[in-house]
Amino acid sequence: MLNTLLLVLLIVGVSVLLLGVRVFFVKGGKFPNTHVSGNKALQRRGIGCVQSQDREAQRKPRFSIDELEKALNNSMN
Repeated sequence: MLNTLLLVLLIVGVSVLLLGVRVFFVKGGKFPNTHVSGNKALQRRGIGCVQSQDREAQRKPRFSIDELEKALNNSMN
């Protein structure tokens, strides 16, 4: 049991070290930006993050009262 635990801790430690080589050993190093908004090819195509698009969509009012009344009247006729 102890051998398995030590082996798992060693594997996790090596994994963290390898994932963080750029952060730990390069001056001013940081993890790469893997977010959709950080990809220039997607930006050129106008593709954005779903969370950002949702935030923008919620800022805009969907319908005014007049538009809702018109839609309701049209559906009743």
